[in-house]
Amino acid sequence: MRLAFWRAGKDKAVVERAISKPKAEARVVEAAPKVEAKPASVAPKQAPVESGDIDLHALGAALARKRGWIIVPTVLALVASVAAVNLVTPRYKSESRILIDGRENVFLRPSSDRSTEERQSLDPEAVTSQVQLVLSRDLAREIIKKNKLAERPEFDPVLQGISPLKSLAALIGIGRDPFSMTPEERVLDAYYERLQAYAVDKSRVIVVEFQSADPDLAARVANSIADGYLVLQQNARQDQARSASQWLSGEIENLRKKVSDAEAKVEDFRSKSSLFVGTNNTTLSNQQMGEVNTQLNNARSMKADAESRARLIKEMLQSGKPIEASEVVNSELMRRLSEQRVTLRAQLAEQSSTLLGNHPRIKELKAQLGDLDNQIRDEAAKISRSLESDARIASGRVDGLTASLEQLKKQATSTNGQDVQLRALEREAKAQRDLLETYLGKYREASTRESIDTAPAEGRIISRAIVSNTPAYPKKLPIVLIATIATLLLSSGVVVTGELLRQTAPRAVAVFTPAQTQAQVRQEPVVEPMVQPVAEPMLDPVVEDLAPLQPEMTAGADVTEFAEIEHLADSLRAAGPAAKKVTVLGTAAGEAITLSTLTLARHLARDARVVVVDLAASSPTIAAVSVDASAPGLAELMQGEASFAQIITRDKLSRLHLVMAGRPGFDRSLLQSPRVTLAIDALLRAYDHVLVDAGSASDLPAELLTAHARAVVVPDASMAVDARTLMCEQLKAVGFSEVTMLRRPVQPSDAVETPRVVAA
Repeated sequence: MRLAFWRAGKDKAVVERAISKPKAEARVVEAAPKVEAKPASVAPKQAPVESGDIDLHALGAALARKRGWIIVPTVLALVASVAAVNLVTPRYKSESRILIDGRENVFLRPSSDRSTEERQSLDPEAVTSQVQLVLSRDLAREIIKKNKLAERPEFDPVLQGISPLKSLAALIGIGRDPFSMTPEERVLDAYYERLQAYAVDKSRVIVVEFQSADPDLAARVANSIADGYLVLQQNARQDQARSASQWLSGEIENLRKKVSDAEAKVEDFRSKSSLFVGTNNTTLSNQQMGEVNTQLNNARSMKADAESRARLIKEMLQSGKPIEASEVVNSELMRRLSEQRVTLRAQLAEQSSTLLGNHPRIKELKAQLGDLDNQIRDEAAKISRSLESDARIASGRVDGLTASLEQLKKQATSTNGQDVQLRALEREAKAQRDLLETYLGKYREASTRESIDTAPAEGRIISRAIVSNTPAYPKKLPIVLIATIATLLLSSGVVVTGELLRQTAPRAVAVFTPAQTQAQVRQEPVVEPMVQPVAEPMLDPVVEDLAPLQPEMTAGADVTEFAEIEHLADSLRAAGPAAKKVTVLGTAAGEAITLSTLTLARHLARDARVVVVDLAASSPTIAAVSVDASAPGLAELMQGEASFAQIITRDKLSRLHLVMAGRPGFDRSLLQSPRVTLAIDALLRAYDHVLVDAGSASDLPAELLTAHARAVVVPDASMAVDARTLMCEQLKAVGFSEVTMLRRPVQPSDAVETPRVVAA
């Protein structure tokens, strides 16, 4: 089904003429200077007025003239900085480095993890957490106690003596009073003042730096911190393993009892139900059924074989053919009879060469040959009867085995329920046994890791601190250079500033000679500048982008259409979820539909999340107001060439989001895909309002536009009132929940005012 609207008879000449007009250009009117001629008189003598340029020669002369004001402060700063850096007690810095690799000893790793040697993933947050562990107070107390830092005056200001400057700062509240602090707090403050720990960027290395007036102490404390950090981790691992082993030991005792009880229940139930297990872990009844079934198959095979052989021999006897069955051929008696028959036939052939057929010898040989043939046939008949007897015996065996098999089946059927219960008990016992074995393995691993020598740590020391011979604080040469250069620049700047102020001071007033009078001033030729600066109009970014598409702005544009759209936006806000989807369409494609959609959407975007979906693609306005005019659209989304994040762009002047139909030249049949409806539904879940620019809706599916949607119609100017009413009724019949028709849609000539009205 397609939603189609009639097009108005009036041509779109007005819109086309408006689009074809060139952009208005700012006009600047320049007025010629008006010169008023006054009677000439004796010119008053004026003092020379200095130009606005800076006199560099005068600046250089001022610097040379006041060089004393520059050299003396610079020399004083040099002397003071040299004295200060030599009076300050130097501090020596040593550093140690720790690599956080999270790799355990392969021999202490659980057996389930020994198949891989990959390093555990450590993110930057984990390394930063290890830095905080290095700076922890527990580790600080251990280091202070181990190196006896509390006994050194360097780390306790009370023992060293508090300077008057620090006492004054503490008195006015700038610093803390050392006497109000406990000895531990004073030592910790001094310790953290000299300690610095940080992670090296883009690595898992932690640098531990410590400063002290004693270089040996600085190196010793830095190494102690690294060692203490590893010991702290090992203690944590050891405590974890100890608590795990204690918990596992209690659980193992309980599991042993459960396993013993479960296995006892299995054996007791098996003995009561006579479900004994034979070979291959099968019950005796199932094993017997298998054996009887095998014997039955063998008996049936023997019966069929005997019957086939007997039937074959009978057929040979009845047809008079030579008997060539294997039973007959392999019989000893038949073999001898066959040999005698061959001998007689040889004799008969020999005698027949000299005697006639009625000779007594010939007759005798024929009689003997016939007697042997009868004996052979009689023997074959006996063999056939013996095979039939074997077949009857096999048939009886088949009947007996069949009866036995049926009896075993009945017995197995009666024990199936008991077998199910037995298997359930066996599964329970096996589960308890597997859990016990798992706990035993973990208990052995936890017991092994209880020793501090084998507890793995999260890192290892890759660089130990060494004694430094160069003070890290203060940096004498940089401090002296910075102080001297800063004083030089500051004093030079003061001199240059004074000279610049002196040069610019005469510009503020006009200086006349004492002989000059007011009348003489009036008699001078007066040049009155008549050129007034014309400020260029500040165009908004959206207006500048719309310039190629719109005519020049009409002065005093009527804002009735904007007031109507603002009223419509208020009604949509009041409707709430019922107005989440709004379809904007018109009787004829044109700029008015897109401009009305944008204006309404910008009003709604003031206090809601709004997106405009362009399904018409008949106007370049959407791309013009977008921050990314070349962004993909719904067509690229349907083809899988873009994602939702790529097709959603922003409006240049508001919080409005935009979704274009597609890049130029796309196939419009893609917009008829059912997946477009899914995309609109996804936008409805993410935004408060979704405005669909449907244009004339001539080739779009009705379900896409009408499903849970309101309609806003942009009519043509020539459309009659009755036609508008009829269109509203037809749109409601199609499926729109509510239809609103604009009386005055936004025209291209008014589009320049749209951002201003929205901003108001």
